[in-house]
Amino acid sequence: MAPRKIIHVDCDCFFAAIEMRDDPSLASRPIAVGGSADRRGVISTCNYEARAYGIRSAMASAQALRLCPDLLILRPRMDAYREASQEIRTIFRTYTDRIEPLSLDEAYLDVSSCEHFAGSATRIAQDIRRRVWQQVRITVSAGVAPNKFLAKIASDWRKPDGLFVITPDQVDAFVEDLPVDRLHGVGRVTAQRLKRLGIDRCADLRAWDRLALVREFGAFGERLWNLARGIDERPVQSDSRRQSASVEHTFERDLPDLAACLAQLPMLLDELAGRMARLDSRYRADKPFVKVKFHDFTQTTLEQTGVGRSREDYAALLSSAYARGNKPVRLLGVGVRLIDRRSGFEQLHLF
Repeated sequence: MAPRKIIHVDCDCFFAAIEMRDDPSLASRPIAVGGSADRRGVISTCNYEARAYGIRSAMASAQALRLCPDLLILRPRMDAYREASQEIRTIFRTYTDRIEPLSLDEAYLDVSSCEHFAGSATRIAQDIRRRVWQQVRITVSAGVAPNKFLAKIASDWRKPDGLFVITPDQVDAFVEDLPVDRLHGVGRVTAQRLKRLGIDRCADLRAWDRLALVREFGAFGERLWNLARGIDERPVQSDSRRQSASVEHTFERDLPDLAACLAQLPMLLDELAGRMARLDSRYRADKPFVKVKFHDFTQTTLEQTGVGRSREDYAALLSSAYARGNKPVRLLGVGVRLIDRRSGFEQLHLF
């Protein structure tokens, strides 16, 4: 089979870029989009001027202001961001219908069958970047590669406003020298574990056979073996089915104990019910889940099969999740996994 042609497009500091586009006076100063520091908000994104101070997404707004006292934190304007995202996706659809959005600001495109530019994925990516700038007035970075794993790495290689291409004959040499913390699914804890084993780059990882990696890392060992060789067979999924519905709330003051958390549950469940009422009737509610973020930013999510979705059921889930940390809480979330009735795949009850 001919190698696939995958493009990963990622908008550069998307929310902040829209704010700077709409107010050019912001372009030369450090800005962020997020919640207010006095309401225990967090940063959604920031421009590159702010990143120079060490500010990053998901950082507490108060901490960001300590790093950069001149930082301007703007409230999110989600309608403006959605509108820009839709404009960009309209551009994508002129090249292919095989689009997998990951969020408002990034997506995979499979252009293997695209006839534009004689099928050149590189020229298609160049044209997408040009058109997004001309029509939306923000910059995007793009990566071109034979699979999703490499395309996503490539889009980050020359950020911002960059394009990086990994051709099929370049894959082996590129991946061999790749740090293992760049591999999809390798977070901070796994990276530290690999380092303790003397594994810093994919060349080190290749020295391990498949069975040894599975013994050491379980099912993820198989994934590591493949990624170290540049293998990723995941298709671009253009199915837009929702997987869950949820709501969450960050509190101005930490909730000190379980009783305080349980007192917030009715408000969260009422909001979730309103969100569920607006869903398409194609979806059926399935497993309930809760999310707890503690005051030190550690967090846990707990879901359970075979239980109902009453207030008492959520209270039991919340109690179990809270017990995993047993410390003050800054954020609570409740939600439900969804089943698409039209998918043709629905687990039946045993009795």
